[in-house]
Amino acid sequence: MLEFLNMLLHIDKSLGIWIAEYGAWIYLVLFLIIFGETGFVVLPFLPGDSLLFIAGAFAATGAMDLWLLIALLLVAAIGGNTLNYMIGRMIGPKVFSQNIRFLDRKALTKTHAFYEKHGGKTLVLARFLPVVRTFAPFVAGVGYMNFARFQFFNVVGALTWVLLLVFGGYFFGNLPLVREHLNTIVLIGMAAAIVPVVLGGIWKLTSGMRNKGDAPTP
Repeated sequence: MLEFLNMLLHIDKSLGIWIAEYGAWIYLVLFLIIFGETGFVVLPFLPGDSLLFIAGAFAATGAMDLWLLIALLLVAAIGGNTLNYMIGRMIGPKVFSQNIRFLDRKALTKTHAFYEKHGGKTLVLARFLPVVRTFAPFVAGVGYMNFARFQFFNVVGALTWVLLLVFGGYFFGNLPLVREHLNTIVLIGMAAAIVPVVLGGIWKLTSGMRNKGDAPTP
């Protein structure tokens, strides 16, 4: 049992074994992993980026059907985020409406305002950030982000994430250099997603400080 769980948590490294043992059932396994990682805040430890990349690499060998794989992963990614959003929307307001000393009701309003202004790019960029990817749709639901707006960026983010990584694995995943340095490549990809967010935050912070400094003294 422990061996099975270990293989499940590291299926991105043992996908070939799973394909050989379970055949077409591997599509359901991958669907459930991606749906679980994006749909439940308690499952951020499931593999995501590397799994999509490796799945694309195996599709290039003919072990899996590329278009069926992409279709199922897109449904899983979009559906998972939607479920996570709905859970946040259902639970969040109830939690913040209670008179609990260490919970600030204003936090809900601030979260809502933040997501209305920055929620779109946050949802798209979060797709490439493990853990953040799992919590972003939940927080969007807690903040009561407009559902139509959420769903638009949910689909855009899922398309960008799944297509980029699966096709990346399909075209480059079987190159020896790529396979040997996959972890490094994933880290570089994460950095590429984080840097714009960090720079944007620094820019807003420094802009706010400049504006305060330029304000006339009463």
